[in-house]
Amino acid sequence: MRAGRGESARTKERPDPDELLAEVRRDEVQSTRGHLTIFFGAAPGVGKTYAMLESARLEREEGRDVVVGLVETHGRYDTNALLLGLEIIPRRKAEHRGVKLEELDLDAALARRPGLILVDELAHTNAPGSRHTKRWQDIEELLASGIDVYTTLNVQHLESQKDVVAQITHVIVRETVPDSVFEGADDVRLIDLPIDELLERLREGKVYIPEQAEIARESFFQEGNLIALRELALRLTAQQVDTQMRAYRTKHGIDRTWPASERVLVCVSPSPTSEHVIRGARRLAAGLHADLLAANVETPASIRLSAADRRRIADHMRLAQSLGAETVTLSGPRSAEEVTRFARSRNVTRIVVGKPTHARWLDRLRPSFLDALVRLSEDIDVHVLTGEDLVAPRPPPERRPPRRVELTGFVAALALIAVITGVSGLLFVNAQLADVVMIYLLAIVLVSLRWGLWPSLLAAVLSVILLDFFFVAPLHAFAMTDVKHIATSSVMLVVAVVISGLTKRVRDQMEAAREREVRTASLYSLSRALARAKTTSDVAAAGAKHVHDVFGAPACVLVVDHDRARLTPQVSGTPWSFDLDEKELAVAEWTRQHGRPAGAGTDTLPASAGSYFPLEASSSRIGVLGLRRTPGGLDHERRQHLQAFAGQIAGALERTRLAEQAQRAQLRIEAEQLRNSLLSSVSHDLRTPLAVITGTASTLLETEIAPPAQKELAEAILVEAERMHRLVRNLLDMTRLEAGAVEVHKEWQSLEETVGAALERTVRVLGSRPVTTDVPADLPLVPYDSVLLQQVLVNLLENAAKYTPAGTPVLVAARRGKDAVEVVVADHGPGLPPGEETRIFEKFYRAETGRGGGAGLGLTICKGIVAAHGGRIWAVNCNGGGAAFHFTLPIEGEPPSLTPPRRRRPSRPRARARIAPGAAPRARTRLL
Repeated sequence: MRAGRGESARTKERPDPDELLAEVRRDEVQSTRGHLTIFFGAAPGVGKTYAMLESARLEREEGRDVVVGLVETHGRYDTNALLLGLEIIPRRKAEHRGVKLEELDLDAALARRPGLILVDELAHTNAPGSRHTKRWQDIEELLASGIDVYTTLNVQHLESQKDVVAQITHVIVRETVPDSVFEGADDVRLIDLPIDELLERLREGKVYIPEQAEIARESFFQEGNLIALRELALRLTAQQVDTQMRAYRTKHGIDRTWPASERVLVCVSPSPTSEHVIRGARRLAAGLHADLLAANVETPASIRLSAADRRRIADHMRLAQSLGAETVTLSGPRSAEEVTRFARSRNVTRIVVGKPTHARWLDRLRPSFLDALVRLSEDIDVHVLTGEDLVAPRPPPERRPPRRVELTGFVAALALIAVITGVSGLLFVNAQLADVVMIYLLAIVLVSLRWGLWPSLLAAVLSVILLDFFFVAPLHAFAMTDVKHIATSSVMLVVAVVISGLTKRVRDQMEAAREREVRTASLYSLSRALARAKTTSDVAAAGAKHVHDVFGAPACVLVVDHDRARLTPQVSGTPWSFDLDEKELAVAEWTRQHGRPAGAGTDTLPASAGSYFPLEASSSRIGVLGLRRTPGGLDHERRQHLQAFAGQIAGALERTRLAEQAQRAQLRIEAEQLRNSLLSSVSHDLRTPLAVITGTASTLLETEIAPPAQKELAEAILVEAERMHRLVRNLLDMTRLEAGAVEVHKEWQSLEETVGAALERTVRVLGSRPVTTDVPADLPLVPYDSVLLQQVLVNLLENAAKYTPAGTPVLVAARRGKDAVEVVVADHGPGLPPGEETRIFEKFYRAETGRGGGAGLGLTICKGIVAAHGGRIWAVNCNGGGAAFHFTLPIEGEPPSLTPPRRRRPSRPRARARIAPGAAPRARTRLL
């Protein structure tokens, strides 16, 4: 026994390998990550920046490399004085809507790589165009680079306290920091100042300038607001210190409770008196100003609890929750061990239990929960309450329904023992008695495994009786004369009872494991379905369907709309959902506003047709999960299972909402970039021709010049006016294409005529560049819109003129394909930059080698028009130099059978030339 106890103690003290591995990984991350110190305060003006600078100067005196990344002194003389002698990184200049802003130069800080950097105002929002939206993201990058950071933060800027601060001060805080940043800080230093001194500093102008100070004193800086914010800051700092203390105890393997602060744990059971124990624990916690926790332990024996006991446990847990307790459900084979293990992990100082109500003699058979808890608690105080209310009468004992007896097991036990007795009588007449005993024990094990405890006990008793009657002398009589036979029969009975009990425990554990497996499998299935969902509706549909499949009742998911005005049902008209009327919507809305379950099976609006549970995301309450009233109701275990489902659905909804927000933000960024590109292009491309037109026109008006010079100036005005016309035309065409206002009127036409018309419109643009056309005479008629296609050819020819020197040839060719006609416009210029063959069709994209300006819309318009015809356009570099633009026009249907009119030759002479795809064009005809 001593060896067993020593082995048990060593097993208990042996650390968990998973915890050790997690600790090693955390240490590895911490070894390469910088340390974050937050100077935390209740309000502006308490001296956070001043304290930060004082600490930084002390660090510098000790030899650390300290630099100032960004510190806001707000013109305070004392704070400015502390900056003297410290290295300051120049701020990055930014401009937004005409306002000049200064931000932290993150790149300069990373390049400087100091040992410690000071960055004020953790919750600050960076100027548009910065690498990160928030300053805390800049600090995260500094920490990831191994740089220690000092920063400051006020309590109202914590994301979780935003609503609380708004209720206290009636001021909505726009700039917030995720709680994970605050909780992940290596050191939180509370900078506290009495309220009277803070108000005095405000009156003296040491917090804000006099005009702002007067406004602040009438709103945010009221005495009651500051008292509440101070208490909030103190409480959050205490929680942070408590977390650090628990982490220290875990890291150093300290199991004993440190009573640095009182914490009370009450044990919840299905006993009717448990509710009085919970109320007593609440009074004890209130008197000690301590946190209250409530725990219920699920053991394998919990499977045999009746529906009434399960319902009572759920009621008791809800009561504890309503009294402000943190409720938790534990799971394990022994209740006392699980309770003490949880109590030590949460640094509980007092455990409250109810007084035992069972008969005293049962304690002699097995240790009671109270005895085991007292032995294991060691340094934790255990309070035992009577559990009886002195005012309210004791509730009458609940009449349990009669236990249903399964006769099959008993009949099977009788039959199996009879068979074993007959077989043993034939085979083991002269054998040792031990052989017969082993056969009987085997039969008892089989009965216990298959039919449970009571049939196995019957088999054990029958085995002892039949063993005495048939196999122990004197035979066929219930008498034992040999002491060793009496001992054998007694030991056999005891072993049989023990085996039956152990088998029952294994069966109970197996049932418990099976239930846990079912829960885990359902959660895994839900998580897989939610992972595949891309939109809010998909998440709601997947969540409602899985809730219906697991709980056997219709479900619905209601999501808060983007302006947080109302709940919107996401699933309707399906077999697994149900529709909500105005009353049910009101119940769901109450759940959303208060963050507590309501409806059927709860204490709030229990007459409702459904039960409603809040969907709590990390940042806000994102919606409500509804479940139609079920015939059996929701016991505590099923309620916890449903709340786990709600947590999964809430996380998935938040993910999709964040994805939608990111997509909208990306669209806004792209729209802003397009707007800036458009303004930049239009302003430059309009300013240049306008300047030329203005200067030339003023010259014509103010100066007397010769007629030839007047003609040149007039031609210059015409060229620049045409240039402006092309720009405005492209802008209007692009607007029409994006708005879907372009209507394609296809007619069967000759492609040669449209090519000729496009060449006529580009005579001035092409100038001295020779153009070669190769349009076969037998090319069939093609269905297209002549006006739009002419615009495509004009844009391609203008693009060729813009990117090729004067005198270089240009080719326009067409050839018949399988189901389409392919048109090529090729030049002999510098060609396209490698990898830019696709980008050139993007809006506002212009190659660097271009001349003559342009908004970068011509090729985009070509792509839109060709796509509207059902074709495609692409560009390639020619083997001998230059670029070739190909586009296709699909031939759909049959051309009309009428004799086509005689084709009009283009105004320019046509020369035919065969070109291979990607080959450079060869000038055949000089067009004047």
